[in-house]
Amino acid sequence: MKVTVKVWRQKDNKTKGGFKTYNVQTSPDMSFLEMFDILNTDLIKKGEEPVAFDHDCREGICGMCSMYINGHPHGPLQTTTCQLHMRSFKDGDTITVEPWRAKAFPVIKDLVVDRSAFDRIQQAGGYISVNTGGVPDGNEIPVSKKVADEAMDAAQCIGCGACVAACKNASAMLFVSAKVSQFALLPQGQPERKERAERMVAQMDAEGFGACTNTRACEAECPKDIKITNIARMNRDYFGAMLSSYEVQTSGGGD
Repeated sequence: MKVTVKVWRQKDNKTKGGFKTYNVQTSPDMSFLEMFDILNTDLIKKGEEPVAFDHDCREGICGMCSMYINGHPHGPLQTTTCQLHMRSFKDGDTITVEPWRAKAFPVIKDLVVDRSAFDRIQQAGGYISVNTGGVPDGNEIPVSKKVADEAMDAAQCIGCGACVAACKNASAMLFVSAKVSQFALLPQGQPERKERAERMVAQMDAEGFGACTNTRACEAECPKDIKITNIARMNRDYFGAMLSSYEVQTSGGGD
C-alpha cells in the first residue's frame, strides 16, 4: 500500500516549523513506527535529515511514542502509536502527523517534545513514607481486592501525554490524578495523601498546563483506559488539603 504522510518538521523550539509531504510505500502488517522507519531510511538514502520521533520499547509500555495522527493522539485507535498498524488506514490515504501541542510540552525537534514537566510533577509529591528498618511482611497490611484493583488501574498510566494532547485546554489532570490515586487508594499512601494532592496540583499549575473542563476527551483517548473518577478523587483530596490549610491559618496555627 502507498500512503501520503504530511509530517511536522521543526529544527528546534526556537525555529518556526511546518509540514512536509512524503510518499511512503508500506505494508498493512507494519506498525506505524515501522512505516516511519521506512520513511527515514528513504530520507537518509537521499541525503536528507530523517524525521525525529520518540520511541523505545515499541510494546505499548513506555509511552514514548507520542504522535498526533489525523487529529487524534496516537491515531484512530485507543492505543499507543507503536501498537497502531497500517491496516488501520487505506491505500492512498493522506496521514497528517504532528507533535503534542501544549505550552508545557515544548518541541525539541520535529515530533519530539519535552515531557519532563510530568517528571517534576511526580517529584513534587509522588512518593510514600517508608520505614527503612526491617522489611515488612507482604501481608502485614491487608488491602481489599477492590481497592488493590483500583490502585493498579490508576498505576497503569504510562505518562505518554495523550490526555494533554487530546484536551482543548492542554490539561494534565488525568495524568496527575492517576499518579495521586495510585497512592491515595492504599493504606501506605495515607500519611501524605492531602499534601501529595496539594503539591502535585501546584506543580501542574506551575508547569503551565490548562484547567479541566470535563469534556472527557482525555479518557476517550487514553491508551491505558485511565478513568476520570481519578480526577474526582484528586479534587476531593486537594480541596480537603486547602480546607485544612485554611483552618490552620484562621486558628492562628500557621504562625
